[in-house]
Amino acid sequence: MGEYRELEEQLKTRLAELTDRANVIEADLRHPLDADWEEQAVDLADDEALQGVDEVLRNEIQQIRLALLRIANGTYGTCAVCGDEIGLERLKARPIATRCIKCA
Repeated sequence: MGEYRELEEQLKTRLAELTDRANVIEADLRHPLDADWEEQAVDLADDEALQGVDEVLRNEIQQIRLALLRIANGTYGTCAVCGDEIGLERLKARPIATRCIKCA
């Protein structure tokens, strides 16, 4: 799978970035609420938005981990639907793709 080495490195870099960002968000979400009711309302609204961002990050983290697993087990670049090869250009554009353009 040497042809995917560059994509694998990109996925690993992106995974590290997303994991760091998600950890910062989770740490921020664990902060205690302010004693002031108005501040609590603002904090809770902010926390709700952060939870949405965290969920999106965690989803992408999971997709990247699965892509790295497919690289490791030799199934990366194979369409999960029809079994055809996923074009390299598609994988460069969307490295977590699991389906060829025809099945997408």
